[in-house]
Amino acid sequence: MQEKIKEQILASAAMKESMVDLCIDDIESAANLMIHSIQNGGKILWCGNGGSAGDAQHLATELMGGMTNHERKPIPSIALTTDSSFITAWSNDTDFESVFSRQVQGLGNEGDILVGISTSGNSENVIAAIKQAKYKGLKTVVFTGRSGGRMNKLPDVTINVPSDDTQRIQEGHIMTGQIICGLVEDDFLS
Repeated sequence: MQEKIKEQILASAAMKESMVDLCIDDIESAANLMIHSIQNGGKILWCGNGGSAGDAQHLATELMGGMTNHERKPIPSIALTTDSSFITAWSNDTDFESVFSRQVQGLGNEGDILVGISTSGNSENVIAAIKQAKYKGLKTVVFTGRSGGRMNKLPDVTINVPSDDTQRIQEGHIMTGQIICGLVEDDFLS
């Protein structure tokens, strides 16, 4: 069993190490978009499904609550995955594909940022949200896997975690999100 544990830790470390060369520019670009938005009165909207919904909630919380400084003002950040009444009513009465785009339509403003998280890059509801965000003048960022799927070229910034393994991609997403939130918070506190 310890060999399997070691193998998993080393695979995770190798994927993260490869992100240094492959993702650092995109991570910086995403952080800069968010910093610019916050400096100009914008907010960050997050969406994703399953584990990516959990990441969206986690990262929205980091900005609202504070990562290292809980005394600072909150940075406006909303996970579109948390309103269970809206999500279940809208999905039941219309469809699940527009569950995030409808919220972007109602909550998003020009200059805000939408972050879509999808390991495959093929989540229909995240794609629809990106399209709605672009229509409304939001900047868009996507966290996805190696290929980026169908949403690869849609956003302003795509962070392609260099893996095809869902587990490794999700590990890369939360690490990336933590780095970006830290950079945004550092700028906000300076």
